[in-house]
Amino acid sequence: MSIYERIGGKSAVDAAVELFYKKVLLDNRIRHFFDSIDMARQIQSQKSFLTLAFGGPNEYSGKDIREAHQHMELTEEHFGAVAECLVSTLEELSVPQDLIDDVVAVAYSVKNDVLNQ
Repeated sequence: MSIYERIGGKSAVDAAVELFYKKVLLDNRIRHFFDSIDMARQIQSQKSFLTLAFGGPNEYSGKDIREAHQHMELTEEHFGAVAECLVSTLEELSVPQDLIDDVVAVAYSVKNDVLNQ
C-alpha cells in the first residue's frame, strides 16, 4: 500500500498541507521565502506534488523540484526547519510514527535537489 493510501488519501494530504503551511508561515527561519508567493497556488501545487510523491494519482504539473528551489539559496537550517514543520504537522494530525518515518524518508530523498547539491 502506498504512503498516499496509508495516510488517508486526498483529504489527509489536503489537511496536512494546509496545516503545514500555517506552521511554515509562523517559522521565522523560513517564512520570508513566501513573502511574495501566491499561497493559494503554492498550497495547491504542494498538494499535487505530495500526492505524486506519496504514490497517489499524478496531477502535478509544476516545476522539477531542483528547478523550483535553485534560486532560493537554501541551507541545511532551512531544510531542517521545513522538516520540523512537516513532522510537527503529522504529529498534530495523529499520524502513526512509522508513517511519519516513511514521509520523512521521502522528504530526505529529495534533500540534495532542494538544496541544489
